[in-house]
Amino acid sequence: MTSAANDADRPVDVTSHLQGTVVTWDQPVGSSVRAGDVLGLIESMKLHHEVRSPVDGVVVELLVDIGSTLSQGTVLARVAAGSVDPAAPADDGDTVAATGTDRADLAEVMERHRIGSDDARPEMVASRHGKGRRTARENVTDLIDEGSLIEYGPLVVAAQRRRRELADLVERTPADGLVAGLASVNGDLFPGRDSRCVVMSYDYSVLAGTQGHQNHRKKDRLFELAEQLRVPVVFFTEGGGGRPGDTDTGGVTGLDCLAFLWWAQLSGTVPLVGINSGYCFAGNAAILGCCDVVIATRDSNIGMGGPAMIEGGGLGVFAPTEVGPTSVQSPNGVIDILVDDEAEAVAMAKRYLSYFQGAVDDWSCADQDDLRDVVPVDRLRAYDIRRAIHGIFDTDSVLELRREFGVGMITALARIEGRAVGVIANDPSHLAGAIDSDGADKAARFIQLCDAHGLPIVSLVDTPGMMVGPDIEETALVRHCSRLFVNGANISVPMVSVVLRKSYGLGAQAMMGGSTKAPLACLAWPTGEFGGMGLEGYARLGYRKEIEAAGTPEEQEQVFREIVDRLYENGKALSIASWFEIDDVIDPADTRRWVATLLSTAPVPERGSARRPNIDTW
Repeated sequence: MTSAANDADRPVDVTSHLQGTVVTWDQPVGSSVRAGDVLGLIESMKLHHEVRSPVDGVVVELLVDIGSTLSQGTVLARVAAGSVDPAAPADDGDTVAATGTDRADLAEVMERHRIGSDDARPEMVASRHGKGRRTARENVTDLIDEGSLIEYGPLVVAAQRRRRELADLVERTPADGLVAGLASVNGDLFPGRDSRCVVMSYDYSVLAGTQGHQNHRKKDRLFELAEQLRVPVVFFTEGGGGRPGDTDTGGVTGLDCLAFLWWAQLSGTVPLVGINSGYCFAGNAAILGCCDVVIATRDSNIGMGGPAMIEGGGLGVFAPTEVGPTSVQSPNGVIDILVDDEAEAVAMAKRYLSYFQGAVDDWSCADQDDLRDVVPVDRLRAYDIRRAIHGIFDTDSVLELRREFGVGMITALARIEGRAVGVIANDPSHLAGAIDSDGADKAARFIQLCDAHGLPIVSLVDTPGMMVGPDIEETALVRHCSRLFVNGANISVPMVSVVLRKSYGLGAQAMMGGSTKAPLACLAWPTGEFGGMGLEGYARLGYRKEIEAAGTPEEQEQVFREIVDRLYENGKALSIASWFEIDDVIDPADTRRWVATLLSTAPVPERGSARRPNIDTW
């Protein structure tokens, strides 16, 4: 609004600052007004704009009528400047009925948000707690940093408006059974760094946590967000799979749903963390199975088909607790981390995520001299490989994955001087450390995980090689063990190999990425021994005639032992190092220094820079 006055006696012009139509005029000639009082409204492009008085004074002339169409700059009225009674109230034209939280529109929005909260659903909360479980929002709140959630789609309701009243849907299907948004996780561990994650949770209290039309669309939205921002996703997956009761879909089968496509495409791009407690069937299980890591409580039941689908397929009637219990799904490798309850599951998820969020400044380690006594002097005596793992890496930093599956192979996340690494290790307490099909799958998939998200790999080797025999070949060993070669040879992250004792044959090469020359360094402890195959087998096969010619069984055994001792002298770590087939034989107490020094020179990859198309789910 502009005004003009040639001198003190001339009234001030009130002009229009835009083109439009006069729709109201509240101050007739003779009205006393203050500067800023609303005189009337002009409509332009369906929006009402206020005309305000430029000065204190009296309206002395009105030059337009209601309904008049005018151009920008048209003089609407004139106000004679002068004093106004200070007790007279200001007139704002009554264009706003209420302000702040008294506004009806804001109150309606706040009430809708309240209806979807746990506070508004005490019976639901009591039911969940009565079953020993938490609500979806309680789990999300426990996971994220306080007050950091920006929730997407909290006002969405189930797509069932053709069969149910809106008020009923608002009350009983809040967020369409999917709490989802962007939040910070582990911000206290990494102050000043971006610790954002996409956090999602099916809500079992809403239609049994089933996947509805609208919550599929919400997943699509959040998956896009995770890809654009390159942030991890944590997904609580409890629920019964697809929902048959939605009516407002505009389709028939729902097979054109994009959620599973976009979710699977996130694999290898950002860390995907799945958490489950209770029943998880069909589509919910497919979401869980695509995750990099599956964390499950002991009371979980996880299956690609629930009881209804099993019965519908004519395969019998089963209780939900009979389908995919953790007693099956942990030993068979579906579950990576088995926990007692949801609180522990959330704690493990936060810990797992931390390895992909950066280095920590505070760390400590065990007395490195203790590593000298991990491997027994007697080369035939078994020992606990986990003593070496926990000794080499930072105190309390080791998180083992899939412990009950492929037990001859250990895969773990850990830290060394605060930097996150992946660890693979043979366990000599199972098959003497020989690599079987499950162990090969376990290690190969873990190598993919580390490669995808930029974690260096430390390989602790103690293996007589690949497992052999007619029975093991029935497990497709040839294909499974070859996965170790294919994955190890094609990683982009650095690897360091340390031979603790046995390093024989193809199994040893596979543990190193294909060759002793593949890692940044191939080191050995003094107890290390090398060969194309195990010394005892090599002696019996290669020197069979000499052994048989020795005479009595006792004499044959003596010749056999002498041959083995001779082979050991040729194949022990010091001898192999002298041929430069490995880089050094080191004091076990010096292992940390070697590994930390090598990794300190390796570049830290940029977060979210995808290095492979996906991570194998198996």
